[in-house]
Amino acid sequence: MARASLAGVITSRILVTEDARALRRRIAWITSARLVFLTVVLGALAFFWFRGELTRYPITMRVVFGTIASGYIAAAVYAALLRAMRYLRALVYGQVVVDQLTWTLVVWITGGPTSFATSFYSLTCLVGAILLGWRGAAIGAGLGITLYWAMSAGLVTGAVSPPSDQPLLHFDLAVPDLTYAVLANTLGVGIVALLGGYLAERLRITGGALEAARQRALIAERQAVLGRVAAGLAHEIRNPLGSIRGAIEMLHESPALANEDKRLCDIIERETLRLNDLVGDMVDLAKPRAPNAEAVDVARLARDVVELATRSERSQDVHVIYTGPDSPVRARCDGAQMRQVVWNLLRNAIQAGPPGSTVEIGVASGPRVELSVSDQGPGISAAERHKMFDAFYTTRSQGLGIGLAVVKRIVDDHAAMGCELTVENTPGRGARFVVSLDADVGGLKPSRPPPQMK
Repeated sequence: MARASLAGVITSRILVTEDARALRRRIAWITSARLVFLTVVLGALAFFWFRGELTRYPITMRVVFGTIASGYIAAAVYAALLRAMRYLRALVYGQVVVDQLTWTLVVWITGGPTSFATSFYSLTCLVGAILLGWRGAAIGAGLGITLYWAMSAGLVTGAVSPPSDQPLLHFDLAVPDLTYAVLANTLGVGIVALLGGYLAERLRITGGALEAARQRALIAERQAVLGRVAAGLAHEIRNPLGSIRGAIEMLHESPALANEDKRLCDIIERETLRLNDLVGDMVDLAKPRAPNAEAVDVARLARDVVELATRSERSQDVHVIYTGPDSPVRARCDGAQMRQVVWNLLRNAIQAGPPGSTVEIGVASGPRVELSVSDQGPGISAAERHKMFDAFYTTRSQGLGIGLAVVKRIVDDHAAMGCELTVENTPGRGARFVVSLDADVGGLKPSRPPPQMK
């Protein structure tokens, strides 16, 4: 069975690394924008300070310049953490918290509840949405509104004093004016957070769809290349393999061979069969054809596959048995392709089962016809379950992990005929693959028995 171990771990790590790098790029962009903003504000304040227009507010300006200096220090810390690729999500949460605290300080020194700086709360909500989606927008909005309300309440009750170098009339608001300012700013921050979170979520979904489309395009491109390679392999490898197998069969019958020589001939013949299967799987995967709906006797198909496996000695010391009715059981499918499905599942089960175990091919009739292949192997882990039908996904020392990918592709092509594939798994006790088909009720022409597989 094509199973994931090292490949699965590597793939998971690659996905995690890509997510971290994407988050790192977004944080770097936000940090750069923050530095540009701080520099512009610092330049504007310096211009007005040297003109003497701000010297009458010494306490306020000390707070402002201290805040800007803290912003530069925070940006340096962010850059160091980004370079180390560590604690990225914690860094984002920290940025949101620090920003909202900073804006609260700016609001306090620029007029309190009616300050123009209250719009900066919304800016942090947008930053949170860009970095963390809905959660970032919600955290930014909740924290900003809470701090804004607490600061406003403190100014009204006297728990928080206005800056001593500013006129008190800027902070002495009537209750209706104060109520209007607080509610308007709260509503504004909430609306921006909702819109930012919604747009971030839509962007995430769209980005995921684009990535899925890109992956499908890559798979299609790889399969096109594989098709060209497989066509050459089928011609260049199968003919020599046929000659080798024929020569080995003739040599095996020679009375001059010792038992050890015959054993070596058996190994060569078995390996030529394995190579032939590999080439066939590559061709099947790379050059799919549309299934032709027929009334197929799946019971006979299953018995033929069991007989073929026993006769060709592919089962080695694993016993292959058939359980099901001897009478015809007809289902709607493409006979040749469904035979390939059962054959690949059987090969997979034989490779998964330990020596002396039993592989069972079963047929159950009814409104839905079920073809099943059961093994007594170790079962399928949760990590393997998500990857076992991927092409070239295997942990075996032999084989490329194509067989189950062919099975999945054929079943998907039969979806319009009602075909479904399910996997029943008991870790440590084996796996059971079940192909469900619509029973034929006489509406299709019976298929002719397919030629014997080699």
